[in-house]
Amino acid sequence: MDRFLYLSFFLLVLPTGVFGATFTFVNRCEDTVWPGVLANAGSPSLDSTGFELPKDSSRSFQAPTGWSGRFWGRTGCKFDDSGSGSCVTADCGSGEVECNGAGAAPPATLAEFTLGTGGQDFYDVSLVDGYNVAMIVEGSGGSGTCASTGCVTDLNQQCPAELRVGDGQACKSACEAFGSPEYCCSGAYNSPATCKPSVYAEMFKSACPRSYSYAYDDPTSTFTCTGADYTVTFCPSMPSQKSSKDTSYTPTTSTNGDGSMTVSGSGSETQTGSGTTESGSGSESGSGSEAMLANGSWLAGLAMGDSTRNLSPSTLRFALITSAALSFFYL
Repeated sequence: MDRFLYLSFFLLVLPTGVFGATFTFVNRCEDTVWPGVLANAGSPSLDSTGFELPKDSSRSFQAPTGWSGRFWGRTGCKFDDSGSGSCVTADCGSGEVECNGAGAAPPATLAEFTLGTGGQDFYDVSLVDGYNVAMIVEGSGGSGTCASTGCVTDLNQQCPAELRVGDGQACKSACEAFGSPEYCCSGAYNSPATCKPSVYAEMFKSACPRSYSYAYDDPTSTFTCTGADYTVTFCPSMPSQKSSKDTSYTPTTSTNGDGSMTVSGSGSETQTGSGTTESGSGSESGSGSEAMLANGSWLAGLAMGDSTRNLSPSTLRFALITSAALSFFYL
């Protein structure tokens, strides 16, 4: 009985965030996208730093607590049989599919994350380095506001001639196009008080109101969630194929005594639909506990490496926790 009580307590209080987060990348574009991954200094590399993501496919990675870094989508890539090549937009310059610690050459739509260590995650989609592909970030399984963010508008079709790349493959930021301090928030313009949004930044903000449009666009562009997994979708439809969401968010900022800024907000989010689609086919509906109780036989197979079921990351996580706890229970 004591072990049963311990097991129940263990499962109830174990925080989801202790495992970090699962990032799932989904490609809804008409063509292949090659996501790039760059961990910030001090954060470990994930399982890949760059990979091919064909149309209507997905791929997931686990990141530990405290991880921070960015993701982006490369387009128009050509790689030979040896893996050597380059991309038309957001190329990382490695000459390979893997970016190997190199970042995206602008213009590039960026998804940026800082995972909490027992607290909130912070995330945003940034157009500060320009735009090359539509992108949305959605959190699932977390607590807090957890609003979706991103840019679902095709800015390449609206890009002014002075910012346009080639025949419209990407759209530069004003900083990249002109290099002047007032556009780059540098020199005498390196503070929120002196750097204001340019007419180009306002154009980006009008098209994509939740994305960063310039360096000090924090109040309406940074979002938080606790203990969530995240899906990064390229060329999403609205509503997304994963869920239909109606999210309202009213951010406010306050300055602390030490000069730091706190971003807070209130809002509501409703979600319909369930299930996670993996690699463009198959689905797994319901919570991890429901899936396990519906058919307990697969848990043993999972532990022995014999399970062929296609599990969502949250279900797999629950299974591993339960398997470890049950092993203790039967000792």
